[in-house]
Amino acid sequence: MRLSLLVPLMLLAAPLGAQDAAEGALIYAQSCATCHGAEARGNGPMAPVLVLQPSDLTTLTARNGGAFPLLRVVERIDGQDPLMSHGSPMPVWGPFFLGGDVVPVETLSGEAVQTSRPIADVVAYLMEVQEG
Repeated sequence: MRLSLLVPLMLLAAPLGAQDAAEGALIYAQSCATCHGAEARGNGPMAPVLVLQPSDLTTLTARNGGAFPLLRVVERIDGQDPLMSHGSPMPVWGPFFLGGDVVPVETLSGEAVQTSRPIADVVAYLMEVQEG
């Protein structure tokens, strides 16, 4: 089932801070660092062979006018907002991340979004590594 079907019209959302950024760091290291790099700067060991270079994930907030683009990040990870890289949707890990509990998170605008716990945890980690 696609996560877009799980986003309810009305939902009381838990703040993202309730998610586990430490667990997100572990998941990131296992599933994302190969392309995005150990420090999330887009310089992982696979980056040179990709058609589109991985983003520097530490600058997401800065590149989004000072607000972390939570919904866009969730949709990139789960595959709802696909990015073509090396001829296939990014990420190849999307189906893995869809497993587990579904948890609510809240965007800065107060929009409620439901996603899997692994995605929520990775997003919490990415929010922690944002530059200045």
